[in-house]
Amino acid sequence: MYVSEWENGKRTISDRYAAILRQLLGVTDAELRDTAPAFVAPTADGYDELLSRIDAAGSIGESMVKAFNDQTELLRTMDRQRGAAHLIDQMTGHLAALEEALNFAVLPTARRPVALALAGASTLAAWQAIDSGAVERAWRHYEQAKQAARDAEAPMYLAHAMAEQAYVLCEAGRPTLGVDLVREARRTVGEAGSARLRAWLYAAEAEMCAHAGMPDDSRRALDAALASIPPGPEDRDPDMLSIFLNGAHLARWHGNVLALLGDGDAVTSLYEAMDGMDPTFVRARAGLHTDLAHAHLARAEYDDAHTHLRQARLLASRTGSVRQRRRVDLLSARL
Repeated sequence: MYVSEWENGKRTISDRYAAILRQLLGVTDAELRDTAPAFVAPTADGYDELLSRIDAAGSIGESMVKAFNDQTELLRTMDRQRGAAHLIDQMTGHLAALEEALNFAVLPTARRPVALALAGASTLAAWQAIDSGAVERAWRHYEQAKQAARDAEAPMYLAHAMAEQAYVLCEAGRPTLGVDLVREARRTVGEAGSARLRAWLYAAEAEMCAHAGMPDDSRRALDAALASIPPGPEDRDPDMLSIFLNGAHLARWHGNVLALLGDGDAVTSLYEAMDGMDPTFVRARAGLHTDLAHAHLARAEYDDAHTHLRQARLLASRTGSVRQRRRVDLLSARL
């Protein structure tokens, strides 16, 4: 009854129910209530408040920036284990605090570290929005991330935001445009990118090419990714904290692309990736089960495909991943 009255405008959503619905649906308060910020008439003299905000932003030091980055890292950890829908309020508040700090920071020495923190947080928020099915919000967060990366003079973060934004285009049915954007991201970073980032960009290009029906380009990009990835188990780059990638992660990605290409070898790669996968990557495990279902379907191994789809659906429901549930539904329709 409440849902019906909310939808028909007969009852307003109380703050109590709004907090529940935001986490359930993975939406912001403005998206839930379909409201714009209220207009506030300016005061005759707002200079005192302006200077207060400028002083506050100017006083942000290394410890505060570290606190911002630590909060982003905590949200990233919670996201991969619990999913994005449960974090909508925390992520919205975190971005608002970073934006406030950046908007009133005056000198480049104060702006750059805050802008870099905002670039990393915005790409995380954008990926969470993709996972929740909020594609317009994802696009806006990527635009915010790109602008913050430019403010920070951080070409690696700019390239990463551009390449991830290509996934919005791919999800919207424009994978060829996504290919162009990832390639532009590689050109943007040039030789300034680390080996790990170069491998990540090549792998993203391979996936976009697979979706775009460009198998030869996809395989060339895969080979380049495998040639670029640094050896060893380390998956973080001190200059690029926004990505996780090592040989094991790349093996999973490699299998995903092979499955998209309909290559029978995808099954072997994906099972090897499953054996070495970090158990805390719950949503990624849902994607891996989906990839295995796809690979088994390509080999007409329907019982195996059904088993992995069931696991994928359970994990996608656990994390609230709209994106993974959509993939599962599309593959289930082929069984």
